[in-house]
Amino acid sequence: MTNLHAGGAAEPDHRSSRPRAVLPALCATQITSWGIVYYAFPVLNSRITADTGWSTSATTGAFSMALLVSAVTGIPIGRALDRRGPHKVMTFGSALAVVSVVAIAAAPNLAVFYAAWFLAGIAMAATFYQPAFAAVTRWWGPQRVRALTVITLAGGLASTVFAPITAALADHFTWRTTYAVLAVLLALITIPAHALALRAPWPPAPEPSVHSGAENSSDTVARTRPFLLLAAAFTLSGFAVYAVVIGLVPLLTERGASATTAAWALGLGGAGQTLGRSLYASLARRTTPATRTVLLITAGGATTLALGLVPGPIPLLVVLAVAAGMVRGNLTLLQATAVTDRWGATHYGTLSGLLSAPATVAAAIAPWAGASLAETLGGYPALFAGLSLASLAAALLAWGSSVAVPSKEPSSQAKAKASEYGAPTRDVGR
Repeated sequence: MTNLHAGGAAEPDHRSSRPRAVLPALCATQITSWGIVYYAFPVLNSRITADTGWSTSATTGAFSMALLVSAVTGIPIGRALDRRGPHKVMTFGSALAVVSVVAIAAAPNLAVFYAAWFLAGIAMAATFYQPAFAAVTRWWGPQRVRALTVITLAGGLASTVFAPITAALADHFTWRTTYAVLAVLLALITIPAHALALRAPWPPAPEPSVHSGAENSSDTVARTRPFLLLAAAFTLSGFAVYAVVIGLVPLLTERGASATTAAWALGLGGAGQTLGRSLYASLARRTTPATRTVLLITAGGATTLALGLVPGPIPLLVVLAVAAGMVRGNLTLLQATAVTDRWGATHYGTLSGLLSAPATVAAAIAPWAGASLAETLGGYPALFAGLSLASLAAALLAWGSSVAVPSKEPSSQAKAKASEYGAPTRDVGR
């Protein structure tokens, strides 16, 4: 049976061949790619519909389709990352992202608009978190968690940086010109960064460990009960998390908050994500993969339930929004490390793509489904209560994925995990 608590493959330390420019380059490109390809759309969508006459549901549907395309194409892209590394994949993805943003800006009709977002979906899969995670997981080896944390901390600033930039541009130009200017920024920052910083030799995949199950092919691992249950857990949890993010502002306005206050609460939740990510390594040192998966998903459900049940005052609801953001920040790193924590880094790109694909689909449908459920259930408080039940089900699935799996790592594996998360090896087991 696959051991979910194994530390993964026996990995050489590639510190001597680790390219120094990779981490700063990926931080810059994650901020820019997410900020322009993803976060510019919600800022510009009202202007798009007002100018073109297209319905909000039609334009939002194109954006959701891009997320679905990203989920599907992330699987073959993950396989390519395992074989060839991120240099060509992410450089091509950056170029395609620029083409897609230009096509969005120039779209004369809805059909071309959808085609442009289709291309953007492929670009997302080739430039967003998953390929960046695959890059640092292989290059950083046992020190990957620190590198992953740095990248997600940077990525969390994407909306903070580019939402105001996009809004400022839109105040002076049309939405089409705004997207064109953003496309130039995207080209100037991401294409050369990926082309130049990711050229280092791609280290060989680490040798599989007899304790990790990585000696099996990625297809074999992906068909195991633990993998399928974990994928289901992340999918349910992801749906709840994204529905909460989209539903937070209308929930707070139903509670009596002004639109400005609700927007501030959403922004502070994003700051909570950054704080939460900075605490992940400390949590990981003290828990097994299965324990922290159940703990974090349950914590997400608890904050969602509290937001649904607590009527006020508004400052308390803002505090709960920040707490929910802290949990979301940890969940990002939880998913980034899920494969290596259980099956090693040998097939990271492939398994990570398979694991994240259904969660990405859930994230794509969450805005529409959440709004529809809120209308059916009679409001956002009831929706949040229902979403907390989804998180509880996800926690049970995560717990079920580890049932009947030995909970004690071999001492050498435990020491490797302690090193990975920044703890002195002499403290393992205490």
